[in-house]
Amino acid sequence: MSSPEKRRFWYNPQLDINSLQAFYVKYAYPRHSHDQYVICLIERGVQSFLHRGTKYITPPSGLIMINPGVIHTGEPATEQGFLLRSLYPTVASLQAVAAELSDRSNRIPYFKEVRVDDPVMTQAFIALHDALKGEDNPLAAEAQYLTTMAELIRRYADLQPAERPLGHERRAVRQAREYLESHFDQSISLTDLADHVALSPYYFLRVFRREVGLPPHAFLQDVRIRRAQQLIEQGRPLAEVAQSTGFSSQSHLTRRFKRVVGVTPGRYATQINAS
Repeated sequence: MSSPEKRRFWYNPQLDINSLQAFYVKYAYPRHSHDQYVICLIERGVQSFLHRGTKYITPPSGLIMINPGVIHTGEPATEQGFLLRSLYPTVASLQAVAAELSDRSNRIPYFKEVRVDDPVMTQAFIALHDALKGEDNPLAAEAQYLTTMAELIRRYADLQPAERPLGHERRAVRQAREYLESHFDQSISLTDLADHVALSPYYFLRVFRREVGLPPHAFLQDVRIRRAQQLIEQGRPLAEVAQSTGFSSQSHLTRRFKRVVGVTPGRYATQINAS
């Protein structure tokens, strides 16, 4: 009989971050540490772990935040096992995020609490974990990573947040919109887009959302869907439409198109041709 235990790792080269999704029934991590941070969510079941001599129990939706270099364990707390999601941000990555939140840019964030229950951060973590597993929208993945890590640091790290006040960056936002509208068929990262307008990624993300009412990845999706509609109205094949508008596949186009327009691209094409 095959073991019910499963684990799968992903690596996102854009953000240099590993992620894990696993289900353990009997497997127990021995005492060990990581060079990176460990941000972990117990999605189902109950987990326990030893951290600095203290035993913790983690129920469903419980979040764990372990700083680099700290010895810890991890094991099932019941016979039913547990399902977990984990991310392993590098020190340099969280240091860069922390620099956006504090005037002490060289500070390495240190999480003061190892176990928390936070429904808002739980949902944000799940959305981030899902975004990092896919390759459909690097702009969305980077934005989700920055906002989620910034909020974790703001709530639980030993830093005093001092975010830069938003200025009137209408020219930069206009340039970014023009760039997205003319490069919609390309893979665009948040870092590249922010560099294009000479702003830091996190500050750019905040000011773009305020000025436009949408984050950059949602604006890009809107541009792509509008262009897809135009191509469909011209009678172009759907596979060609997906490729021409920057979607990774026709199925990706179908999912996004239906969410925005309300019908699938095929149904839209049929209705347009019948009118």
